[in-house]
Amino acid sequence: MDTELQLEEKRFVEEVSIAFEQMNMPRMAGRIIGRLMISDPPHQSTDELAEALMASRGSISTMSRFLIQYGLIERCSLPGVRQDYFRIKPDTWHQLMRQRVYQMTMLRRLAEHGLRLMGDREHANRLWLEETRDMYVFFEREFPALVERWEEEHKAAGYP
Repeated sequence: MDTELQLEEKRFVEEVSIAFEQMNMPRMAGRIIGRLMISDPPHQSTDELAEALMASRGSISTMSRFLIQYGLIERCSLPGVRQDYFRIKPDTWHQLMRQRVYQMTMLRRLAEHGLRLMGDREHANRLWLEETRDMYVFFEREFPALVERWEEEHKAAGYP
């Protein structure tokens, strides 16, 4: 029977999985991240994750590769132990922010491309594309300064 703490941990993992799903990521990827956020020790093997999440080893393996490629977790090993473990990368949230900046740039470029294709012709979506371009130009300009301010506060608070 699960203890109250174990039930709360399972609820937390599910909350993270739903948040990831709402960010258009696989729910199982969110479960893995959620489990790694609160697991002790902070590194977990495929078998440990499969047992804790009641998932197949194949599902854990597939989603772990996805999360590694996305830059959110990393594979690690322990001295004298033959199996690999997974842990959250130290700069996970920075990586997510960098992904967002890349996405903003990509969407701005697509809007600009659409406007170039329209040329001088009147088009029902011209205003929408112009607003899209302008919004992402703004975010590309302002977002890096926001991240820089956060990094300064983070460092000032004594974090490495």
